[in-house]
Amino acid sequence: MIPRKILAESEQSPTVRTNGGESWPEKAPTPAKRPPVRRPHFLRRLYDWVLHWADTPYGTPALFFLAVAESSFFPVPPDVLQIALSVSKPKRSFYYALVSGVGSVLGGILGYAIGLLLWAAVGSFFMQYVPGFSQENIDYVGRLYEQNAFWAIVCAGFTPIPYKVFTIAAGVFHEYVSLGVLVVGSIIGRFGRFFLVGACLYFFGPGVKSLIERYFDWAALALAVVAILGFVAIKWLM
Repeated sequence: MIPRKILAESEQSPTVRTNGGESWPEKAPTPAKRPPVRRPHFLRRLYDWVLHWADTPYGTPALFFLAVAESSFFPVPPDVLQIALSVSKPKRSFYYALVSGVGSVLGGILGYAIGLLLWAAVGSFFMQYVPGFSQENIDYVGRLYEQNAFWAIVCAGFTPIPYKVFTIAAGVFHEYVSLGVLVVGSIIGRFGRFFLVGACLYFFGPGVKSLIERYFDWAALALAVVAILGFVAIKWLM
């Protein structure tokens, strides 16, 4: 009769028999390692945080403050929240465009003040932490302002170029860009951009949302180029 202790051990520890007849306990299988859980990228989490305001009663104030912040330091553009709000209420699309435009122009003035008064103190922070900022970009915008500040601002306001770089650089290169030029150029460029989004959602409804998100920046860039060529042609003909 096999003792119970030995029988119990044999049941708990499976054995492997070798050619020599000796038995060795079989090693328990190593549990498979779980793949590391990927955390969303910081900008993606910031994007989702911005979008969540569309589902709250504070969507419109959030849109205004987002437009102010994006024109001076914040990385997420107000278009994403404007589109989300307009999809839920298409008949208010132009109202949301107005909120975005006013906030963006005021944010441009704030960006101008940062460049004019605070750039020596905060410039290194922007270069390190705010997307779009580098000494090369600032110098490049400065050269654009030296050539034609007004059109540079209009195009930057209408296209996917990070607008905050242009508003802050306007303050840095204030000898080329007056505050009045910045405000007028911002009104044309930013209002044109946001009202184009609003018009698409007002007339075509929520179904156009995916098309706007995918192709709007390219369409805006093309329209800006056409507008510039048109004004150049008029100036040349006159």
